[in-house]
Amino acid sequence: MDYDFATLDFLDDSEDAVARRRGWIGATLRGFREPRPDDEVVKRWTTHYRADRANVTGAWLPEGEFGAGPMPVATYASFDKTLNAGRELLPLRMITDVTTSATHRRQGLLRRLLEDDLADAVARGVPMAALTASEAEIYGRWGFGPATFNQTVELDTSAGFALRPHVDPGRVEMVEPADAWPHVKAVFDAFHARQRGSVEWPAAYEDIHTGAFDFETGAPNTKIRAAVHLDPDGTVDGFVIYSWGEDYTVKVAEMITLAPAAQLSLWSFLAHTDRAKKVTFNLAHPDDPLRWALVDVDRLKLTANRHFLWLRVLDVPRALAARPWAADDSLVLEVDDAQGHAAGRFRITTRDGVADVRPTEDDPDVRTSAETLGTMYAAGVPVRQLHRAGRIDASPDAVRRLGAAADLDDEPYNLTGF
Repeated sequence: MDYDFATLDFLDDSEDAVARRRGWIGATLRGFREPRPDDEVVKRWTTHYRADRANVTGAWLPEGEFGAGPMPVATYASFDKTLNAGRELLPLRMITDVTTSATHRRQGLLRRLLEDDLADAVARGVPMAALTASEAEIYGRWGFGPATFNQTVELDTSAGFALRPHVDPGRVEMVEPADAWPHVKAVFDAFHARQRGSVEWPAAYEDIHTGAFDFETGAPNTKIRAAVHLDPDGTVDGFVIYSWGEDYTVKVAEMITLAPAAQLSLWSFLAHTDRAKKVTFNLAHPDDPLRWALVDVDRLKLTANRHFLWLRVLDVPRALAARPWAADDSLVLEVDDAQGHAAGRFRITTRDGVADVRPTEDDPDVRTSAETLGTMYAAGVPVRQLHRAGRIDASPDAVRRLGAAADLDDEPYNLTGF
């Protein structure tokens, strides 16, 4: 079948464009098993995509075919923001809303949409692409590797809960979510500028964190609450956004602080909320000081650890130069890439934490795939572990040297879903 591949202009408000836009949103929601969109959902989606300058594409049945109309059989969208690579905020192609109708799978629709978009990113000089995936076995074939992981924790706050004594010259205040937004955004921006692995927020986060709109219910979110932490000067340096769940559970949607004392104070605030028996958070920071601040360390449980941010290197020299390095060395890396974007041999010369990366014809010290390079890039998985899994081909000495240079003390961390 000759599908009609097209790009939608979300700025076009003509009758045909509006119908196709609504159809595209409806197809995306159908793909994620969500209800059909009403006018408010379409309005919010349109507003967000306009703010993000999203590139919205899809595949439609050709005119005259049974089932043809404004609703596509495949959807795809992307926009450009930034990834904190460690040394700089790196331009990032963020991919989202990827669906294919159950009746049109294995027709190459996703391949066409994804590969066209990656080629566009390369043409525009965007060195990295990223997505968050619902299934782990889909995107490796296109060079994406899991780079950060969402760690879900459960804190028992029933009778007897206690933190060890800690000094906090600041304080916590409850604020209405809409009033908290300017402070929330400022804290996130400061966090994003310093946290390796962080991805910039899309426009929808304002609606989500203020409660202005909940895409799951199609209405304002009246359940969320917010609290902020103020430093001794009265400047907000942390926040938590949460809601009440069943069985006296406090469910944290987002928590970011710029200082350990603020983090512990927000955990203490949540734990001592009236009648709270349990606090859950599915994006806990790997270096959160909470466990070792507890009197009883067994009150904190890790209940899940799942892939979250997937990275795809498109420009090897540009991307590797943007991240930090831990040791001085010079190694030749060979990358196998079915799409060709990261393919080749590259000499990586590291000195004083900075890499100079250039194409070379020299024999490789290390061989790997574009998929593994995406995982290795963020240093969330040690080089030696990837080698033991058969993901890196190198001598023991080359593995040791690459690990010394590429592995980093701090884990990457990302809170942004898209």
